[in-house]
Amino acid sequence: MEKKTDAGKYIGFCLRARKITLGTGAVDCLKRGVCLIMVCSTASENCFRLACKFARRHSCPLMICRCGLENVVHRPGCKLAAITDANLAKAVLAAADDNYEIYAGGIN
Repeated sequence: MEKKTDAGKYIGFCLRARKITLGTGAVDCLKRGVCLIMVCSTASENCFRLACKFARRHSCPLMICRCGLENVVHRPGCKLAAITDANLAKAVLAAADDNYEIYAGGIN
């Protein structure tokens, strides 16, 4: 069994508290309240472009998950997620280790 990182534990809290939205279609429907966009490092170029668009739209950080987002959220094929709680988003960002990267290029 793979050991969870601290960021992975906070993402688990988001799942249990229903403060995370999974998938490009569901994230696209969100009008406000998005605090962090997460995209898998294995996502397609189109999905990555959508993640950048969502991060710009909601003025929030974009985090790239190198360990496989689908493994962290326990949903096969999930490549994009949005955290909708500010405190949990801050905790995920603060606990990010080498498996996560804050993407800064080209968002603004």
